[in-house]
Amino acid sequence: MTNILHIQNATVYRERTMVFKELCLDIDHGQHTAILGPNGAGKTTLLKLLSREIYPMPGQNAVLRIFGQEHWNVWELRSRLGMVSQDLQQSYLDNVVGRDVVLTGFRSSIGRYAHQHFSMEEFQRADQIIMDMNCTDLARKPFGTMSTGQQRRFLLARALVHDPQALLLDEPTAGLDIQACFQYLEIIRALMRQDRTMILVTHHIHEIPPEMDRVILLKNGRIVADGTKKAVMTDEAVSDLFDVPVRLLETGGFYQVVPG
Repeated sequence: MTNILHIQNATVYRERTMVFKELCLDIDHGQHTAILGPNGAGKTTLLKLLSREIYPMPGQNAVLRIFGQEHWNVWELRSRLGMVSQDLQQSYLDNVVGRDVVLTGFRSSIGRYAHQHFSMEEFQRADQIIMDMNCTDLARKPFGTMSTGQQRRFLLARALVHDPQALLLDEPTAGLDIQACFQYLEIIRALMRQDRTMILVTHHIHEIPPEMDRVILLKNGRIVADGTKKAVMTDEAVSDLFDVPVRLLETGGFYQVVPG
């Protein structure tokens, strides 16, 4: 089976700023991976690279393959790589009710429009996922009136409508209170136990589930460490990553950080 992601010698610019220089990264099927880094590390650029919003500079040795392919119909890609990002949450239309948020995953739109028609199978699939997320009582609630945690669950349900092989999550618990954070992390862990590959991009250490064993440290557009959680998540490495002395605490496979 081809790997999910293969990046080789990719140089990437955002406007006139070079974010990555000859970036190399591989992620295999079943390899749950956390990409951890501070603001400005290149995490948002990496997300846009994977969603095909931006492209690496053309070069003889530059390669970007997703599921083994260099060229994608973006709509088809989104059916195999489900994404939940901060950009999506901020741009989604406020007046769309929960059920329709999930249905728009079939059309990759940020709202439901009059020209869009859905089959009975699509309605049934959306309703099943909403039920799985314990959100049935919110199905008629407008997106803009939901809490941050409720919005995040509906966007995750939207990403799941195609039963994607992998999920790409951008800071999944940002802005959530403790209860909503724990509930959302449990949903993520359940999806990982269903053999769905999870790629998590974040600067929040507490978001990394126990089941996620590979951790990549990203700083200033460079991968500065890549390996198992135990090998990478050390006081020294994380202190260097965030340029502040820290001490890591571990319990039950979760990590937390305190001043060093």
